[in-house]
This record gives sequence, C-alpha cells and structure tokens, in this order.
Amino acid sequence: MAKPGGTVSEAEWDAFVQDSVAPRFPDGFTAWPASGQWRGADGKAVSEATRVLSLVHAPDERSEAAVRAIASEYKTRFRQEAVLRVRSHVCMSF
Repeated sequence: MAKPGGTVSEAEWDAFVQDSVAPRFPDGFTAWPASGQWRGADGKAVSEATRVLSLVHAPDERSEAAVRAIASEYKTRFRQEAVLRVRSHVCMSF
C-alpha cells in the first residue's frame, strides 16, 4: 500500500476496487488486508501493508485479460514497481 509520497488510503483502495475490479468481476471476488515483504529492483527488502485480492474465474482469455488489466491499472494509478500475481487451478463448488 506504500506509494511515492505516502500510502494508498482506504478511500483510494475502495475507489480502485469499484472502478477497476468490480466491473470486470461482477460475480464477486474477495479482498483482505495483509502485511508483506518483498525485494525491490534496488535490492532492498521492504516491509509494508498490502492487500490480497482473490479472483476465482474461468481459465479463459477474457478473464486473463481482465486480471492483467487490473494489475496494470493498480501499478499505474499508485505508481507501483510491481504487482504480485499467483495463479493456481482450483476445484470449487457452491
């Protein structure tokens, strides 16, 4: 949630979710706060607050493009060096 000059506020995060995530995944998603550590391009380890966004979707190109667009928009909007994406195949039922 760190960005140049500060941190992503709750209002900024909420607006991002409503503008960028919800329209692309109207059937639903889950997001929660976390803390994390990563090593930037400068080689320094950084610990900071973060958000985890879980998107369960069909393995199709439309969904893949939507996920890539969300990550790209987050990097642009909040001037991020990287966005971590983890992909796995799951079996789900309701």
